[in-house]
Amino acid sequence: MRLFVGLLPPPPVRDELALALEAHRSRWPGLRWLEPANWHVTLSFLGEVPDGVLPELRARLAGAATRHPPMTLSLTGAGAFPSAGRARVFLTGLGGDRTSLARLADHVGTEALGAGAGQTDRRRFRPHLSLARCRADMDVSPLVEAFGTFSGAEWEARTVHLIRSDFGGGTLGGAGARYETVEEWHLTARAPRGQS
Repeated sequence: MRLFVGLLPPPPVRDELALALEAHRSRWPGLRWLEPANWHVTLSFLGEVPDGVLPELRARLAGAATRHPPMTLSLTGAGAFPSAGRARVFLTGLGGDRTSLARLADHVGTEALGAGAGQTDRRRFRPHLSLARCRADMDVSPLVEAFGTFSGAEWEARTVHLIRSDFGGGTLGGAGARYETVEEWHLTARAPRGQS
């Protein structure tokens, strides 16, 4: 099955973001806007994972979650991959405890590889939440500029999700895509002194 490890923003955070995007969506019909129910922050993309790997993967991810505290995050700003001038993905960034978030992403990626899952060519973690995709390079610079002032409410990420993705003939994250949480683990470590 095709899996990734991620964080899911709570419904009020998704609702706030959806409302902020409303005015922009109709002005950019060339973008394939992802469904708010599918919005997530990917910590580690695992790709196709054999069933036999799942028991060890679950154990390793559970162990990783116990070593990280909950963290305060927010959705903020706008950007694009690979660049605003020739975008394939329009996104919002993450603010808050990005250092802890990067540590968590690195840890779950390492544990997934140790279990025999995950990509061997792991790229540098770039925290974001994808909002729209396009089939060909598109200049979304005006959209990035217009949405760049977005600053969402803070939320506490307390749970890591192992998520199965099924595109069922749909597009990545689009209307035909289905994401299902296979398992979840709470971040249970205490925050270091001086941090909340």
